[in-house]
Amino acid sequence: MATIKITQIKSRIGSPKDQKRTLDALGLTKMHKTVEYEDTPSIQGMVRKVKHLVSIEQQ
Repeated sequence: MATIKITQIKSRIGSPKDQKRTLDALGLTKMHKTVEYEDTPSIQGMVRKVKHLVSIEQQ
């Protein structure tokens, strides 16, 4: 299955609590941290919720 790289590019300060929890669930705790996941519908949903805070690179 395809993988995606997710990088946090904007600060979580001032974001609603649910978006902060989504970033935590993705493993993004600091700026410019990158994580890699399989491209599943649940991951796509989490990315869609915080799309303004992250950068996505498909592989």
